[in-house]
Amino acid sequence: MNPERIVGEFPAPEFRGAQQQALRDVRDAFDAGNDVVLVRAPTGSGKSLIARAIMGCARRVEDADPVDPTGAYYTTPQVSQLDDVAEDDLLDDLKLIRGKSNYTCILPGEEDTPVDRAPCARERGYDCAVKHRCPYFSDRAIASSREYAAMTLAYFMRTAGSEVFRKRDVCVIDEAHGLAEWAEMYATIDLNEHTVPVWTDVRMPDVDGDPDAAVNFAEHLVRTCESAKDELLGQDELTPEEAGKRDRLQELISELNWFVEDYKDPESATTWVVDADESAVTVKPMDPERYLKHTVWDRANRFALLSATILNKEAFCRSVGLDPSNVALVDVEHTFPLENRPLYDVTQGKMTYEDREQTLPKVAETIVRVMARHPDEKGIVHAHSYDIAEKLAGHLEEFGVGDRVRTHDSDTRDAELERWKASDDPEVFVAVKMEEALDLKYDLGRWQVLCKAPFLNTNDSRVAARLADGQWAWYYRTALQTVIQGCGRVVRAPDDHGATYVVDSSILDLFDRARTDMPPWFRDQVDAMTTPDLPEPDATAALGDISGDVDQVEPTYTSSSGSSTSSSTTTSTQSSASDDRNSSGDRTSRSGSPLADVWDAE
Repeated sequence: MNPERIVGEFPAPEFRGAQQQALRDVRDAFDAGNDVVLVRAPTGSGKSLIARAIMGCARRVEDADPVDPTGAYYTTPQVSQLDDVAEDDLLDDLKLIRGKSNYTCILPGEEDTPVDRAPCARERGYDCAVKHRCPYFSDRAIASSREYAAMTLAYFMRTAGSEVFRKRDVCVIDEAHGLAEWAEMYATIDLNEHTVPVWTDVRMPDVDGDPDAAVNFAEHLVRTCESAKDELLGQDELTPEEAGKRDRLQELISELNWFVEDYKDPESATTWVVDADESAVTVKPMDPERYLKHTVWDRANRFALLSATILNKEAFCRSVGLDPSNVALVDVEHTFPLENRPLYDVTQGKMTYEDREQTLPKVAETIVRVMARHPDEKGIVHAHSYDIAEKLAGHLEEFGVGDRVRTHDSDTRDAELERWKASDDPEVFVAVKMEEALDLKYDLGRWQVLCKAPFLNTNDSRVAARLADGQWAWYYRTALQTVIQGCGRVVRAPDDHGATYVVDSSILDLFDRARTDMPPWFRDQVDAMTTPDLPEPDATAALGDISGDVDQVEPTYTSSSGSSTSSSTTTSTQSSASDDRNSSGDRTSRSGSPLADVWDAE
């Protein structure tokens, strides 16, 4: 790696904000002998361009011995972030490669068949005459030979040990703040009738949270899976469904063998926890340092990890298995004017499960008042869970502003998001788990509401284990990461502006508890927080110029003063979503997982 090239490798014609100083600081950090540099860059600071400049410092083929790693990887856990890279003309020398299931076969009659289910994956000894033109294998060949290859973190981890994607000189990981959580999620093994093709051939064990019992079951399951896989491999031709079963069996065998090997290794730092009931077993790793070493840290000589929310260097390094003495933290200055990204305190009480029914009507009334303050501007409401989103939408309908509100469920989230972004109307989008990887620049979003402090589910065995170990700082820091990420959705450039309204008083408590982990620029934002003078909750004013007929029925609601004008409630208010309730009263939908819409299968 030659860090001296970093400024010259910047791909844009000119620098913006603090980009040039950031590159100089990164150069100095690598020159000082650090193997890893954490780049804490605020939302909108052009991290992708900084990433490309760092990649440009990688050893080149003409300067290397045959055994030396050359070139660079770019990887990110967010599929949408990779899409942005693909659409950026300044980054056109990054060759993208995606998982097989993202490509379709080009053979006649197979045009709708994913490559991982194509004849080459179904027939023994199949010799594809057009493999050189296959979209997947062509992209893979190009990406493996190009100086810069880009892929999702899921695909990057899956290709560990690959002869195609070997070790390179430099690796840049964008949106790296959740690396430990991604590794834990990726290494988690869910065993149930939907994930195990041979589930009916095995007897459900009495695991009861015992890792030793889980290991015994895993070894038994491996033998069953291998027998079923060998039977499929003995056939000359498989159906697409059988090919999928074969691949899942092989994947499951690898996952289970990894768990058994790691659990039995006395030198492994990984702690395994087991959740089990009468129909499923889930095996989860905590702090999987060894797993990250194999899938990430062995893949390059030097690393740059970029994020707005790597909040504590030492804690982050511990969570991903890095030695802090070999890691430098570079802080990038926030150059967006503070007055363009205001935080507003409009708190109405706590949004924990116990207090939610009392607080939600007040939150809905406040949102109506915010809508009246922004009658001609699009806004997004971060509802945190589908339960909150459903009930909140019902209250807003009661207020008579339903014509301006758009919602989604787990199956329609992407489609509804795109419809909302494409709409010319000042619609309000009630969203679940969209605090990250969402670019609402300029008029795409001028205001947003944070409905709930995004604390992790304490019923999750990993969360519970950490809290039992006293890791409350980690608990609050993780929630703060999501809040900071959310605050960046509506302000994307120095001349952009957007307001963020906080309605859950627990977020204010979070700010106090996690203040020492705040980046300086966000601490300034919190310190400048004020309480705005909002208009009255008038439906006509809140609807603004939205198209459609206004409901002429007098709205019924419980006002913020507590006086009720009606005892009736709508079906959506009464219904309950399939959310998981945790011990602190918070609810988090399974389909609303932060990872639900960004995981990219190989």
